[in-house]
Order: sequence, then structure tokens, then C-alpha cells
Amino acid sequence: MDLVLAISVSEKCAAVLLFTGVAAPIAGLLFRRVAGSWDSIGKGPFAIEAELPLVPRYLAQPGRSVDPAIRAAEVRQMLQAKSERQKRRGETPIDIDAETTRLLAPADDTSSTGGGQDAELRAEVRQLVVSRNERRMRKGLSPLDVEAETERQLADFIGSR
Repeated sequence: MDLVLAISVSEKCAAVLLFTGVAAPIAGLLFRRVAGSWDSIGKGPFAIEAELPLVPRYLAQPGRSVDPAIRAAEVRQMLQAKSERQKRRGETPIDIDAETTRLLAPADDTSSTGGGQDAELRAEVRQLVVSRNERRMRKGLSPLDVEAETERQLADFIGSR
């Protein structure tokens, strides 16, 4: 105890800096390397990670649909907020009724500007399915039906088909 009291303040600072700058990082590296102990910190039967679901909730229930009235009300509310922001910035506000109708139109309606995007999305998904088939055939697995798999993927992405 007398030794601790006998050293000066600058020597105490040097000892603390030496420990935090040299000894602590070396101890951390050794702790990480020895038997993977670093990876087990925070794990175990009482860890919070063990309680988390493996799949996000919105992916776990793909068949669940939203009430159209609630969906329309939320879309309208978001568009009104967007229009108000544009007004405050001095831009021309959007036509809320026309934009709501356009956004809530069925996905099969090709008269809107989204028809080209739908065709592009379908082509891109089809390319992914074809490349997946090529990988499956290289592994010796049977190929998938390209059109059926494309439709299934689009239904998963869009959620309404």
C-alpha cells in the first residue's frame, strides 16, 4: 500500500496509459484467440439472441393481406404529407386524388406508366430463374419450370399475384 502512495502522479498516469495502450489490447487479442471465448460472450440459454425469430415477421406470413380501406387511407395520408412538404418548399403540390388512384390501381393495369417496369421486373426475375436452373443442372439436380418459377417469384416479391 505504501508503494502506491509513494509514486508520483505522472508515474501513475504512465502506468495507466501503459496498461490501456499495451496490456489491454494484448489481453483482448489473446482472449479472442484462445478457444473462441470472444464469440461466446453474450451467448447461452439466457441470451436475448436466442429468443429472436429467425425469419422476420413480415416474411413469415406471406398470405396475410391488408384491408383495402386501411391501405387506401394510409396511402392518402402519405400523399397529403408529401404534398404539404412540397408546398412548404415552394414546389407545386401533387394531385392527391389522381396519385391515390394511380397507386391503388391493380398491378395488371398496363395503362399506367408502371406497365414497362412490370415487364422489366418480369424479365429480370426470369433471368434469375434461368441462371438458377443452370446452377441446378451443374449440380446434377433437375431443372425447374422457368415460367412457373418466375410466376412464383413474382408472387413472392409483389405479394398480390
